[in-house]
Amino acid sequence: MARAISPRRKAFFTLIGWTIGLAIFFPILWTFLTSFKTEGEAIASPPSLLFFDWTTENYSEVQSRSDYFKHAMNSVVISFGSTILGLLIAIPSAWAMAFSPTKRTKDILMWMLSTKMLPPVGVLVPIYLIFRDWNLLDTRLGLTIVMTLINLPIIVWMLYTYFKEIPGDILEAARMDGASLAKEIVYVLAPMAVPGIASTMLLNIILAWNEAFWTLNLSAAKAAPLTAFIASYSSPEGLFWAKLSAASTLAIAPILVLGWFSQRQLVRGLTFGAVK
Repeated sequence: MARAISPRRKAFFTLIGWTIGLAIFFPILWTFLTSFKTEGEAIASPPSLLFFDWTTENYSEVQSRSDYFKHAMNSVVISFGSTILGLLIAIPSAWAMAFSPTKRTKDILMWMLSTKMLPPVGVLVPIYLIFRDWNLLDTRLGLTIVMTLINLPIIVWMLYTYFKEIPGDILEAARMDGASLAKEIVYVLAPMAVPGIASTMLLNIILAWNEAFWTLNLSAAKAAPLTAFIASYSSPEGLFWAKLSAASTLAIAPILVLGWFSQRQLVRGLTFGAVK
């Protein structure tokens, strides 16, 4: 029988949770408030939190200076496109490793994960030259391919973990009923792993949306996503903090809204298989 948590212990952990949550949320709040300040108020010392002359001038200037919706559409196409492509590759791969493992399966998984430890700048030059020769520079297709490749190890690892929690007897029963490999994955495996697939998809969208290194180096104007949109407000004259905050708010707002509405599904997927 589980031991009940004392009210004092519960209050302590609640306080810790709120403290961590506020510490994480504060930079977002500060960015949002700074976006409504003038440039002078944005760099004032000591700073003002709420009592300042609120203005929407920064948002108007950001809209007039840059095509926000073009950058936002690039982010949507690249993040969702790389997620779909990654799942098409990762689901069969994770299925093979989870239900038809070999002696080298663990080694392959560790090798895939080790590629995430490679500094991106170490492979920037060869990838840049390949993209230049294949006319993929500053294209949505090129950035979609890059996002797929850099996030594929995480997708495979997550799906492999989820698939391992599914009883193999169910898939064997489907084979005995005459299900082909494709039908086994589409009609049996995928529906049972919906929470895991959904959380993997959401995490990959977030990672692709927030990626800055590759988008800044492989795009210029046509395919530049919102990360490049934010970076455009850094100039040799210095940082325009108020306008930079407005651009950052516009860039993170869509992914914050997506995360807010899908948080239940995300938590459910991340805890999938934790309790049998």
